[in-house]
Amino acid sequence: MALSITSLNSGSNGNCYYVGNETEAVLVDVGISCRELERRMLRSGLSMQKVKAIFISHEHIDHIRGLEYTSRKYKLPVYITDPTYQNSRMKLSETELRPFKGYEAITFGGLSVTAFPKFHDAADPFSFIVEGNGITVGVFTDIGSCCEHVIENFKKCHAIFLEANYDEKMLEFGNYPYHLKKRIRSNRGHLSNDQALKLFVDHKPEFMTHVFLSHLSKDNNDPELARNLFLKHAGETNIVIASRYKETEVYSIGGNNLGDQKSSEDNSGNETVQMSLF
Repeated sequence: MALSITSLNSGSNGNCYYVGNETEAVLVDVGISCRELERRMLRSGLSMQKVKAIFISHEHIDHIRGLEYTSRKYKLPVYITDPTYQNSRMKLSETELRPFKGYEAITFGGLSVTAFPKFHDAADPFSFIVEGNGITVGVFTDIGSCCEHVIENFKKCHAIFLEANYDEKMLEFGNYPYHLKKRIRSNRGHLSNDQALKLFVDHKPEFMTHVFLSHLSKDNNDPELARNLFLKHAGETNIVIASRYKETEVYSIGGNNLGDQKSSEDNSGNETVQMSLF
């Protein structure tokens, strides 16, 4: 049996990732509106009725924008640490809130979600691996540096949403103010294309079939530049861009044929108008 995965949106205008099996699914972050989430799920042939929980990586608006309404409408538990919740300024009911700790697996039927700490400029940031049917999928975005937690969990993944936020030269010669460039480059900022590539080249397991380059900057990166950089080293691993404008195809990771696309539809979702953080 396989895991179905898609990026419903990836970028500073909103982040939301879906991982599920035949009967259960989870969302990692809900940084787009509930209405836009529903549209993209529908276009992808996915059902919100399968979603059992939402996991929140940190409190930045591009990861929680649609959380309150979505969790309330679908009566979904929200797994979030207390420092993240306190800094989010959200109002969730006690029945919705679920605390979690690093390296304590949380199980929903055939799915298991494990959080691990990372470096980022947030109150209590975490990334996640989702396991099921012998397959492991990672959601690794908003990472300032590749610490041992990142490296060791990367080695477990058959497929991964991996941040490749900026190109060094584009950031250096771009229009961002110096303080913002410094923040992005810091070990609590974001991974550059080169940093993400080094993680991939140095630590990619032989069984990794898909890398979804994620959280690309609108102003400081270029999708084709990033993809071509990885393709030189990819071998049999598929390199996919997780768009800031639309959902990706739904990919089936595992089963008899690792990494089949479940849908070949040319999705064309429109970007919602939202404030850009980076």
